[in-house]
Amino acid sequence: MTRKRTDLVAGLLFLSPNIIGVLIFTVFAVFFSLLMAFTNWDLTLHNAYKDDGNLEFIGLGNLVEMFSVGDQFSWDAKFIVYLGNTLFFMLAIPVSVLGSLYFAMLLSKDPRAGGGRAMGWIVGSLGLFVGCVLLTAAGLAWSAMTVLFLSVMGVMLLGGSVLGNTFYRTIFYTPSFVAGVPTFLVWKKLYSRETGPVNRALDPALDVVAGGVMSVSPVLVQGLLFVGYAVMALLLGWGLGKMRQAYLDGELDRRAAVLPVIVLMIPFVVASQWLMTAATWWVLAVMVLFVLLYQLRRLGSGERFPGRRSSGFDEALVIALLSLVGQFVVLGLAVVAYRLPAMAADGLEPPSWLNDPNFAKPALMIMGLWAAIGSNNMLLYLAALTNIPEDLYEAADIDGATRFQRFWSVTWPQLAPTTFFILVMSTIAGLQGGFEMARVMTNGGPAGATTTLSYHVYEEGFVTGRLGLASAVAWVLFLLVFSVTLFNWKFGNRYVNE
Repeated sequence: MTRKRTDLVAGLLFLSPNIIGVLIFTVFAVFFSLLMAFTNWDLTLHNAYKDDGNLEFIGLGNLVEMFSVGDQFSWDAKFIVYLGNTLFFMLAIPVSVLGSLYFAMLLSKDPRAGGGRAMGWIVGSLGLFVGCVLLTAAGLAWSAMTVLFLSVMGVMLLGGSVLGNTFYRTIFYTPSFVAGVPTFLVWKKLYSRETGPVNRALDPALDVVAGGVMSVSPVLVQGLLFVGYAVMALLLGWGLGKMRQAYLDGELDRRAAVLPVIVLMIPFVVASQWLMTAATWWVLAVMVLFVLLYQLRRLGSGERFPGRRSSGFDEALVIALLSLVGQFVVLGLAVVAYRLPAMAADGLEPPSWLNDPNFAKPALMIMGLWAAIGSNNMLLYLAALTNIPEDLYEAADIDGATRFQRFWSVTWPQLAPTTFFILVMSTIAGLQGGFEMARVMTNGGPAGATTTLSYHVYEEGFVTGRLGLASAVAWVLFLLVFSVTLFNWKFGNRYVNE
């Protein structure tokens, strides 16, 4: 007994530095921040050199201030605006997950396999290089960006044909092990309005687009807005149709369908605030009404099988979110098409990416997608793909399944646990992230367009010195992350296990 006690004491002594560090810098800090969240602690007022007021317990005062402007609730409150920015950035999550899966499936196959494919790639890359040299010698004006792009393509073709998947996997994973701040500084240079390679490459393309737009009737170009509305209505019909079928099959309860249906309608509420003349409003309203009546008619003509109460919420919400992302993408393109004739008349110029509130968030999202598609998510999918039994694919081939049917009926269900894990971790990272890139590239601007909740905590705590309000924002963010994660585990885990 004495020997065991001696070993326990010795072990605790060796562990004591880590234990003390965790207690002081983690446990104590967490509980102390919880206490600060209910106080008016402001470093500009309460410090060793100035004391204009007593440190007071204000209860939920910080929470009320977070959601209000002046003395009343307002959608223009900083917390709500920055929460909207955070959620907007998270719209890139489905695209990054699907992109990681797509490239994982490509990289799971050796490009050198099959016949003389490797030799063909080598010849093609050498031909690309020789062609560039000959065209340049002939006097064709090449921009530095064009030469760089063609050179990179040639190197990738040649490297892949010689080294196979090892080369491509290394190339795609490179952004993940490059330090964040240097990467952000490089992208900031790439997005430079005057000298950035992105705008240098866009200049000739925009000149061509402007000439094409000016050569046709403006009404024809602006008519693409209604095409966009029609595509949005089709995406709405797709989402409602999936939910209707699930309801008739007894897999979706009517109470569980309320929130997903509301999510499906969000893009149309946003669209009603953009470019809404009387004509466009009525066209949009008629399209939405037609889709709703059509789905209700089919719902009433079908026979419903009995199902579980409050079931199917998770599947319906996933469908609604996929439709939501697609509708917002189409809406953005439609609005650009509507404004294109007026912009082309003045000459199309590349945007000032990081200094324009309309382009700052998309610019950071593009950079995030560049880093996320080849990240750890791709490696997780690569590992999961190697664990799918080949017998399942052989059975699908015997049944005459197409390539898409093989993916939808075999690959996708087998990847469900991996996808669930990736979505949970991506959601947590999305709610907590955005600080580093905003701090380095935009300082949260322009006009707060790239300020996320994590950056808001930094601003209130370390810029303005309002530690009480910063702690309150941090704890609300924690509750938000905790709730979303709990929701994912409750519904998503059941979906994976079933």
